[in-house]
Amino acid sequence: MLVIRKLYDWVLALGASKDAPKALGAISFAESSFFPIPPDIMLIPMVLSKRESAWRFALICTITSVVGGLFGYLIGAFLLEAVAQPILEFYGYWHKFEQFQEAFNEWGLLIVFVFGLTPFPYKVITIASGATGLNLPIFILSSIVARGLRFFIVAGLLYFFGPPIKEFIEKRLGLMFFLGCALLVGGFVAVKFMF
Repeated sequence: MLVIRKLYDWVLALGASKDAPKALGAISFAESSFFPIPPDIMLIPMVLSKRESAWRFALICTITSVVGGLFGYLIGAFLLEAVAQPILEFYGYWHKFEQFQEAFNEWGLLIVFVFGLTPFPYKVITIASGATGLNLPIFILSSIVARGLRFFIVAGLLYFFGPPIKEFIEKRLGLMFFLGCALLVGGFVAVKFMF
C-alpha cells in the first residue's frame, strides 16, 4: 500500500508539473498504437491536480490519441507482418485475426466508435483498421468522436466532481489501483473471447 501511495503522490506531482502535458500526449499517442497503459493513468491525477486545465488535458489526449491511432492504422496497413503481427501475437490476438477481419469489414465504423470509448485496448482497433483497409476518413472521424467523448467525459466528471472523487480515491487507493488493473486486464481478456 505504501508503494501505491508513493506512486500516486508522484503521479499527482507530475500532473502539476510543466512537463505533464508532454508526458500525457506521449502516453496517449503511444497507447493508441503500441503501448499497453491507457492515458487515464495520467489524465485523472492531472485533472485532480489542476482542475482548471481539465479541458486542455482532455484535448491533448484526444488529439494525440487520434494521431497515435493513425500511426497504428499505418502499422496495420503497411507493416502488418513485420510490426503488427508481433504486436497482435504479443497480445494474443493474431490467431483470431481472420475472424476479426470479417467482422471488421462489416462493422468497422461501429467497432472503432464503441471500442474507442471503452477501456478496450485501442491499439488493436487502430492496427486492425489499417490491416482491413477501413476507409481512412471514417476511421479518423470515428476516432475523433469516440476518443474525444471518452477523454472529455472523464475530464468533465473530474472537473465537476473532483474534490469528492479525489477524496474517494485517496481513501481507497489500494482498491482503486486493483480495480484499474482489473479493468486493464479485463479489456485484454474480453478481446480474446470476443474475436
